[in-house]
Amino acid sequence: MTEPQHSEEAAAVMQALLARGRESRPQPRLHATRRVTDLLGDPQNMFGVIHLAGTNGKTSTARIIESLLRALGLRTGLMTSPHLHALNERIVIDGQPITDRMLVENWADVEPFILMVDAELATTSEPPLTFFEALTVLTFAAFADAPVDVAVIEAGMGGEWDSTNVADADVAVLTPIALDHMEFLGDTISAIARTKAGIIKPASRVVSASQSPDAWSEIVTACERQEATLRVFGKDFSLTSIETGVGGQLISVDGVAGHYANLALPLSGDHQAENAALALAAVESFVGNGEQFLPRDVVEEGLALATSPGRLQVISANPTVILDAAHNPHGAEALTRALMTSFAFDRLVCVIGILQEKDVAGIVEALDPVVDTFVVTQSQSDRAIGVDDLADTIAAIAGPDRVDSRATSEEALAFAEDLAGAEGGVIVTGSVTLIAEVAEQRGR
Repeated sequence: MTEPQHSEEAAAVMQALLARGRESRPQPRLHATRRVTDLLGDPQNMFGVIHLAGTNGKTSTARIIESLLRALGLRTGLMTSPHLHALNERIVIDGQPITDRMLVENWADVEPFILMVDAELATTSEPPLTFFEALTVLTFAAFADAPVDVAVIEAGMGGEWDSTNVADADVAVLTPIALDHMEFLGDTISAIARTKAGIIKPASRVVSASQSPDAWSEIVTACERQEATLRVFGKDFSLTSIETGVGGQLISVDGVAGHYANLALPLSGDHQAENAALALAAVESFVGNGEQFLPRDVVEEGLALATSPGRLQVISANPTVILDAAHNPHGAEALTRALMTSFAFDRLVCVIGILQEKDVAGIVEALDPVVDTFVVTQSQSDRAIGVDDLADTIAAIAGPDRVDSRATSEEALAFAEDLAGAEGGVIVTGSVTLIAEVAEQRGR
């Protein structure tokens, strides 16, 4: 029997969360979220936790970790952000987005306590719980209600004061750290790394991607202060081979506990191979403190079932249309490397739309070497940079002869496909809101 859906009620939950303000304007605090979870009996302490922070690669790495844990037979929870289409995507239980019924029921359970803390905050002139703080409470309650054995939690922004940090991670995972959200996290790599390293808890196990020297210094300091075990990509675990193949790539990994040869990964790009190695090390660290070799069939299944929507996601052919959520220079650089190593197009057209406060020049300069023509557009987000302003900025970098523009994403994609031709490629990138629009237009 198919479970009845309550889409109107689920939409009401989303509206209740949206009424709490824009997600991109967080409150740098933990006490508000901690007060609600305390009233709820600390649901975040009822399961194991793998917590991820970093600038890029968090969502893909989290998805691979969750898939590996599920292949081990564990019941999993996965919290990622943002979503492409529906809020349910952010709260995944045992590999499936939370049902509308579970979403509505868990919100009914937690909302009275959230409102209670809102009232307490008002007495000290503090703003009520934000969208993300309330969502974090809802997610932890849903995982405890499921119940799950282990939750894989992606930090929303930063780490130290991110609301997800009310959970004490068994394993802290740090993906590559670069400049982003500088208005909240600081304008240096050191400052940003210091905030993100705040997810490291006493005696936790830490696995980290390769980092810049400035980030590395902050991570080491945090591990020493918390007496945490640190394992690093390139030293304690590594990729030993990458071979591009149909539908992804074949990788070999020297894990923390042993060697895993010739694993099929259905994700493209060297950065995804590195994400997979990081994920494998995180799972080894969680399951056996890095001393237990994972069964090969488990690893094969976990990687084979890993997905990462909106990350080098091919949605159509002739021409090939690819969606990628790169929205900062570091992400755009990874995208460019992937396009160079995993695809070969006669012509590559980039449909691009970027949100305000992002490093437009850095993103475009990273993409410039592989793009023949930029087709500038904007998503329906109220934070999207206007088409004319964005086109002028991109033309100053790429040259006006390589820039066109269209008012809507639908018009931009149609024009880009015609321009690319059957043997060409179209990459849609620059913001999650843009790729979500295009995915919906194509029924993905």
